[in-house]
Order: sequence, then structure tokens, then C-alpha cells
Amino acid sequence: MAAKQSLAMVLTAPRKLEARSLPIPDIRDDSALLRIEACGICGSDYEQFEGVLRTPTPVIPGHEPLGVIEQIGDAAARRWGVDVGDRVAVETMLSCRFCSPCLEGRYHLCNQRRIYSYIPLSDAPGLWGSYAQFMYLDPNSIVHKIDATLSPQVAVMFNPLGAGFRWAVEIPQTGPGDTVLILGPGQRGLASVLACREAGADQIIVTGLAADSAKLEIARRFGADHVIDVDNENAKQRVRELTNGRGADVVVDVSSYATQPVAEALDYVAVGGKVVLAGVKGFQPIPDFVSDKIVMKEIAIFGAIGVTSTGYSSAIRLLESRKHPVEIMHTHDFDLRDAETAIRTLARQIPGEESIHSCLIPES
Repeated sequence: MAAKQSLAMVLTAPRKLEARSLPIPDIRDDSALLRIEACGICGSDYEQFEGVLRTPTPVIPGHEPLGVIEQIGDAAARRWGVDVGDRVAVETMLSCRFCSPCLEGRYHLCNQRRIYSYIPLSDAPGLWGSYAQFMYLDPNSIVHKIDATLSPQVAVMFNPLGAGFRWAVEIPQTGPGDTVLILGPGQRGLASVLACREAGADQIIVTGLAADSAKLEIARRFGADHVIDVDNENAKQRVRELTNGRGADVVVDVSSYATQPVAEALDYVAVGGKVVLAGVKGFQPIPDFVSDKIVMKEIAIFGAIGVTSTGYSSAIRLLESRKHPVEIMHTHDFDLRDAETAIRTLARQIPGEESIHSCLIPES
């Protein structure tokens, strides 16, 4: 390989990203080097950028890597079933494989888990994030081969789509006959629509703000039966009307920072129904959260963090099937050096720009 250095965008402090040239490490028998084709941008990137997550610095952000195997050791090639030249999607979590959560099949909750993009430069070899041209693949990585003929912008959607499958289908066990209410039409809310449609849900309803009109239209194109503009409609009344007074079997909250949907979910859900909380709120308390509603309706509430292999596999199958126009969700490409603009665009801090799904495309 000719390249000896990798351009990377390094977060040195809250709200401070700088371009650096970092050495590309030698690859051992059990590791690999990934040439990044695209890195997806999500809400937690903004939280990391702002310092809310309190991740160590300096660090390379980016935990949605899509790329091509540039170098790989023989042991890693055997373990992962891939070789040089293969395009792969990389899972976010690195787990130990031996603690109690890992042995119980919940490796994403590993007691010693590490997360790509949160591991600092001081932890050799430093290239732990995908805001870069190249990224190091740890021996405990989990990778998934993905069709090389898909555009990078579509293939990198494996991450939000994987979240849709895990949060909206796997955790609540959504299936035929179910009515699902999705709170929030961002990229993971839209991914949840696709996942629930694939799972055979009977009715899918999506809520959003008046400012989300374009996203709600995409939700319809992805298979949502109804959309609700909460700024101009009485959402509780509309849910009652659409469900004949019963409520939704499954309510999935993927809204970011807004706490009101969490309290309202208890009104939206049917007796004996399920609520999945996946949208983080910056550790804010939830006003007007009435726990007696949970008791009286016997509501099951699930927390959802991260994606596991089954969700990623379902997402990749959906992408490779080309059954759905997923590309309409992609709105922006950014050069690697424009990472801060990408983050601020997603956070609605760039006037006139509305991002749904966006990604960084590193220079070769």
C-alpha cells in the first residue's frame, strides 16, 4: 500500500475539530486496515462534538464506517470471512466476549465495551474513528460484507436501518397485525418505518413537527399508513381515531432531546402494549410522566441502545434487495474536511439546509 499517512478529523475539545495527518499502523495477524468509503453522520456525533457525551480527547469521531479492506492479517481474514478488496460495514461496539452480558448474548452491553469513535488517539494505533481516510479494525471487530455495487451513500445506511430493525421490530417483537406508532421522522424513525413494513405490521403511524413535512412525506413513501403533524393536529385524538380507540400495540420514541413524547407515549399505547425508548434526552427528567398509567395498562417499557448483528444483517438484506427507494432519505454528501459543517447541518444550525441522512466521503 502506497499511503503511509491518513488524513483524519480530530476532535481536540468540545466544538473543535482539526485536520491531522496520522501514521497508518502495521497490521498484525488478527487485525485489519479499512479504507473508508463513507461515514454516516448521526445525532450522537453532534452530542460528541458539543461535549455532552464527555468522551476523551483528542479523538477521531465517526462510528458508522463503510469501507474496503485495504490490509488484513490471515487470522482476521479467517475469522471474519473477508479479504483485501471486500466492502464491509463495521459494527460500532467492541466487546470482550467473556463477561456476563457477552456470554448471555448481549454483547452490545459488554462490561468492558469500547466504541469506535470514542477511543482516544492515546490508545494505539489511534485510528479508531471513521472521520478519516483509513481506520484500524480491532481483532474483536464484527464486520459484514455488503454489495460493492451499491452506492456508498446507500450502503452506509446499514447503521440507521439496523437501528430501525432492532428498536422497532426485534425488541418489541413487531409482527403481522400490529399497529406501530413511531415518534419522530428522523433517519432512524424513517428506518423504523421500513423495518416495520418488512416485518408485516398492519398499520404504521408516524408523528413529526410542522417543520418535518418533507420527512413525513418520505415516511409515507416508505410505507407509513398515516402521518401526524403534532403542531397542527391533536395527536392523542388522531391516534385514538386511527386505532378505533384502542391505541398502538407498539410505540417507538426516536425523537431527540424532546421529553414530551416519552410522557405522551403512555397515552398512545394500547392496554398491554409496548413502548420502546431509543431517543436520548440529554439526561433530562421527564415532566408529567405518570407511572400509574404503566401500572393500570400493564405497559412494557424497553430501553434501546445500539444495534446488534441481527439488526445489521436485516438492514443489509433490505439494502441489497433494492425493494425500497432508500436513496430518497439521503440529502447531503460532505468532504472529510467539512465534518463540522456536516454536524451542524444535521443539528439544523445551517440556515436553509435540512439534513435527513448525510455522510462524509473521504478523499482518496
